[in-house]
Amino acid sequence: MKLQNKIALVTGGGRGIGRGIVKKLASEGATVIINYANSQSAAESLAQEVINAGGKAATVQADIGNLDDIHRMFEFVGREFGALDILVNNAGAGAGGTPTLEAVTPEDYEFTFNLNTRGVFFTTQAAVKLMRDHGRIVNLSSSSTQTRQPGLSVYAGSKAATEAFTRIWATELAKRGITVNAILPGIVDTDLIKNNLTPEMAKRYGSAVPMGRMGQPEDIADVVAFLCSEDARWVTSECIKVSGGA
Repeated sequence: MKLQNKIALVTGGGRGIGRGIVKKLASEGATVIINYANSQSAAESLAQEVINAGGKAATVQADIGNLDDIHRMFEFVGREFGALDILVNNAGAGAGGTPTLEAVTPEDYEFTFNLNTRGVFFTTQAAVKLMRDHGRIVNLSSSSTQTRQPGLSVYAGSKAATEAFTRIWATELAKRGITVNAILPGIVDTDLIKNNLTPEMAKRYGSAVPMGRMGQPEDIADVVAFLCSEDARWVTSECIKVSGGA
């Protein structure tokens, strides 16, 4: 398997796209540490599912928006695993719907940037201290950074920052052989989408994608796994849109 003997940490790994990434990395042989903030039962159930399938997994609670939690999480990783090979910065959140410029509150802004931007920055800063040379960092951004969709300025802005981080970190970490890339998912069929769209809306969104459907978590996870593999050793500083052509 391509990721045999690799230690991977997936933030926000218990649900949605993160869940798909965890399952894919585990199927490729990685030991996967599933981070969660609130979804303990989902994360523990997923870890057991991985173990039952012959893989290796563990869980760790930490709110990526909280610096003390980040510190505690990496103390756990260092104590239990000794090192890290792969970091997938998947945890993230929107601004509570799609507030336009006039409607965004300071609380909306601070919540979104605290998790999506500040949290990603300091999670990665802590991770590289444990990461072995020739490691892999994959940041989850969003295809919304390339659109003009009203109501997404705070969310898209927070994600655009991670794309800038990606390009600069790739240069800074190249001397250690660590690659840094970003994935920009389009609309993906997850619980978050199902809980916020009617079936009619979901069908309309899916039909608007050139490939005729919304993405599945596996569509994103397969690209993440490639970037984490030796096959992608010469791919770094890239922001890859995975959106079915949308």
